[in-house]
Amino acid sequence: MTDYAPPMRDIRFVLSDVVDLDNVLSGSAFDSADSETVYAVLEEAGRFIAEVIAPVNVEGDTTGAKWLDGEVRTPESFRAAYDQYVESGFGAAPFDPEYGGGGLPWVFAVVIQEMMTSACMSLALCPLLTQGAIDAISHHGTPEQRSMYLPKMLTGEWSGTMNLTEPQAGSDVGALTSKAEPVGDGSYRISGQKIYITYGEHDLTENIIHLVLARTPGSPPGTKGISMFLVPKYLVNEDGSLGERNDVSCVSIEHKLGIHGSPTCVLAFGDNDGAIGWLVGDEGAGMRNMFTMMNNARLSVGLQGLALAERAYQQSLAYAGERIQGTAVGSEPGTKSPIIDHADVRRLLMTQRSWIDAMRCLIYENAAALDRVLSDPENASTHQEWADLLIPLSKSLCTDLGNELTSMALQVHGGMGFVEETGVAQHYRDIRIAAIYEGTNGIQAADLVGRKLPMRGGDVVRESLDEIDRMAKKLTEVDSMQVFSTNLIDAANATRRATDWLLANGAQDPNHALAGSSPYLRMLATTICGGLMAKAAIAGNKALDSSVEEGFHKAKVVSAKFFGEQILPTATAFESAATAGAGDLFALTAEQLA
Repeated sequence: MTDYAPPMRDIRFVLSDVVDLDNVLSGSAFDSADSETVYAVLEEAGRFIAEVIAPVNVEGDTTGAKWLDGEVRTPESFRAAYDQYVESGFGAAPFDPEYGGGGLPWVFAVVIQEMMTSACMSLALCPLLTQGAIDAISHHGTPEQRSMYLPKMLTGEWSGTMNLTEPQAGSDVGALTSKAEPVGDGSYRISGQKIYITYGEHDLTENIIHLVLARTPGSPPGTKGISMFLVPKYLVNEDGSLGERNDVSCVSIEHKLGIHGSPTCVLAFGDNDGAIGWLVGDEGAGMRNMFTMMNNARLSVGLQGLALAERAYQQSLAYAGERIQGTAVGSEPGTKSPIIDHADVRRLLMTQRSWIDAMRCLIYENAAALDRVLSDPENASTHQEWADLLIPLSKSLCTDLGNELTSMALQVHGGMGFVEETGVAQHYRDIRIAAIYEGTNGIQAADLVGRKLPMRGGDVVRESLDEIDRMAKKLTEVDSMQVFSTNLIDAANATRRATDWLLANGAQDPNHALAGSSPYLRMLATTICGGLMAKAAIAGNKALDSSVEEGFHKAKVVSAKFFGEQILPTATAFESAATAGAGDLFALTAEQLA
């Protein structure tokens, strides 16, 4: 297995030349740092992650988390690495300085998350969920809650979780039955069981802050009757010290396909006296408030697809250069060649590399849009619409590709990829969950056509396609990019037609929109990635004449060209599936499907 090398130059290129970090930082919201400071901190973070976090990845997989009598033990190496992560302060960097944060933009946090996840996805899940909980408490908590809980959550001394799913209520959160009974002093006693709770119990932090969805007495059915409660593992005294253990217990942890080091817990609240919790936000607004955390987590889960694809690509690239097999075309007769010289292996490697470049553009653009909501308040609504549109695309496209690209990395290894000792199979197993949790990718597609596509009558999507047309026109000025430009225009036009069809026919029968939602998501996301890769191609080409890194920028141009000529045409092919309607999907009865 190869060591993880943070792709710092690739990261800096996307930040500077695609999402324009200088522009993000230009607003008063982030006046505490300039881009060079951000890059310097990221370089140091990359060094730390490669040296401290990446080495624990294999033990996380082979040893895993253990549950015994309600207690969860993570691998020993996790505990040592996490302690150093807390000391580093990197987790606090993107949060409010009032509570100990560094005031840096969210795109900075996303880069840290990418590198952490590439290094060890199982360990990275703990701070990932904590950051989502911080975001939810920051937006919806009382001043007292923020002051009491955020400082130690920012450092990572305390971790956070989100508790939605129940045995009888999977993706249908409105069916949950957990109860919250008012005590009379402002607190509530929470009772119920939650499942699939990532890091719901562990030994990395001294306290765990659970955000729990539950129903108050007399609340209406469905999601309108759900409220959010803050339920700590240990109650916190007024002076900030830890008090007695709350009535929260871990019943078991799941035995999983991958991410073995991350405990996925079944939690029981209130089996004895009732777990003490406090309302976060308004009563009945729990689902809306939890979406703050869920949207944060969905972007972070999307980057897991990018991160594991990057890690697997690095390993498959190294293997392709080392593995000697066959004689490549053009080699001396009788000599043996590294498999990297064979055309199909090159196809696998180029597909991985090009999609990784495109995914990084998409994920960072999504994070930068969230930052611009703060840094450019005059146009905040426009930036928020763009961010909202990109969330389901980032989550779904990138996690689907995480599965596809780690599979390609395994394929490069041939039979050795199917052998655990090479290590590449771990990446394939670890990423499989990402298309499932934080809302399955089918739910992301339904969200896209049901909520995001109709924004301003479809004009948010149409305006993005108009911008892609303008980018395609600029692309014609770059030598060798004429085919890419034509394909980009074709993809945008096909996506427009599919957009109009879904808006018209989905209004008549929601199943028509839902039937085309997944192919439409892939179509729209691929087209938007095409526009971002066109921007990367233009920037890379411009730098060729004056750059001391000519080889790097040439590689960026070639990667973009490969995307535009060999990947982008798939977007146009999805038009038929996106506009087919629901007829074929429901033409057979359930019995006939057997």
